[in-house]
Amino acid sequence: MTPAALKIIHDEHAALAVMLRTMGVLLAAYRKHGTPLDFTLFRAMLFYVDEFPQRLHHAKESDLLFPLLRERVPALGPVLDRLTSDHRSGSAAIRDLEHALLGFEMMGEARRPAFEQALETYVAFCLEHMRIEETQVLPVAEQVLRSDDWATLDAAFRENRDPLTGHAPADDYRELFTRIVDKVPAPFGLGPAL
Repeated sequence: MTPAALKIIHDEHAALAVMLRTMGVLLAAYRKHGTPLDFTLFRAMLFYVDEFPQRLHHAKESDLLFPLLRERVPALGPVLDRLTSDHRSGSAAIRDLEHALLGFEMMGEARRPAFEQALETYVAFCLEHMRIEETQVLPVAEQVLRSDDWATLDAAFRENRDPLTGHAPADDYRELFTRIVDKVPAPFGLGPAL
């Protein structure tokens, strides 16, 4: 039976990938239709990326999963070092992306290319990071971690309750997720079509 933590990690990766890819698709759709970018929506989406994957998901991987794997499979150290470094640099990367969005909003079309490039770079970084975890780390974890390890990891990851993985949002996040879902234009979300 697959440990709950593994399923949660995969589900959270999938939710993040959808959110990131949706931003790129929306950016292209706004450009194609000549519609002004909904900066409020993009700020909400980036806030989600910072709050859930960056602060909850990555912290539990770095603080709980990776140390167990370092102990059981020392040869995995270089990969875990890279992923831990990615986690550390993720906060600065999301801030840089938020700054590029703010520059686009405040300074206009002249800043669009910088935001588009920053988003493309960030999405590629995140997708590659998740690919490495899913192909080089999680299969090893499934093989070498013990039931008591999984019990600890399962309990920790169950606390995340990311609304994009099917959980009801906590009261303090309900408005954020309602705003995202309601504002993403159809056919991607519930908002009016562009």
